[in-house]
Amino acid sequence: MAKFRKGGGRKLGAISTASLPDIVFMLLFFFMTTTTMKEVTLKVDQKMPEATELTKMEKKSLVKYLYIGTPKKEFKKAFGTGSRIQLDDAFANDPSEVEEYISRQRSTMKEADQGQRIVSLKIDKDTKMGIITDVKQALRNAYALKISYTATQKVNNY
Repeated sequence: MAKFRKGGGRKLGAISTASLPDIVFMLLFFFMTTTTMKEVTLKVDQKMPEATELTKMEKKSLVKYLYIGTPKKEFKKAFGTGSRIQLDDAFANDPSEVEEYISRQRSTMKEADQGQRIVSLKIDKDTKMGIITDVKQALRNAYALKISYTATQKVNNY
């Protein structure tokens, strides 16, 4: 028969941390590949209009967004309370700047993708139609003829 000792004389061995760097780098690699970077800091208020017939875009890499709305609280002092156009992280002073902006964006794209480019307008629902018409005319002048409008799904209460 075996003898059991009661003594606490034995000490536990140290935990091996040799695999710890492997685990840390594996987690780091995972988060680096799955995280997307925020492209644009929104400087205009956006209350999207509601719609019932929406379709989801397939290739979002070919979509360029233009934001139209009233400036956020921290920008109202500098830019006023009227509707403004935001191109990337800057405000446009005039709708004609949209044409130059789209032309610059086209030059950075592959030639095969230029015909498939879509300009998506994210417009606040309280924006006046005049500025939207001016932006659409500037897009026509820049030969950006594929336009989509961003909206939220309307919930039908029956």
